[in-house]
Amino acid sequence: MPLLNYTTQIDAFKTISEISKALAKVGASAVLHEYDDTGNIVALSFKIKMNDQEIAFRLPTDYRPVLKVLENDYRVPRKLQTKEQALRVAWRITKDWVEAQAAFIETMMVTTAQVFLPYAVTSNGQSLYEYVGQNTQLLLGEGKQ
Repeated sequence: MPLLNYTTQIDAFKTISEISKALAKVGASAVLHEYDDTGNIVALSFKIKMNDQEIAFRLPTDYRPVLKVLENDYRVPRKLQTKEQALRVAWRITKDWVEAQAAFIETMMVTTAQVFLPYAVTSNGQSLYEYVGQNTQLLLGEGKQ
């Protein structure tokens, strides 16, 4: 099966608006669009209050790996193997993920922190995922004592 949402014609800006609404629904108090040098939105940064503290998160969405997948899948028509299509698809995939996480949060199966924790921004500007990846001693390992 080809990549999820590969045929979408929904503009990336419309999708980003839908993502912003979903984030607001789970408690985001602010959403910031981060642009690259060519004017494409490449990440959404947002704040959510947890335990009386505002926590910043950064949710990146990179169209370049999506473009490679589209270009390398013989089932994807040539007209859909473009940067513009990759942007649309990348943001639709992100929207689907955010909406699924919002459903987990709404049903109280998980907390907002559990879902978005890897994307929390540390004091040095890295995501928590990046920080832990560079400080592997923080990982629990096998859990043996």
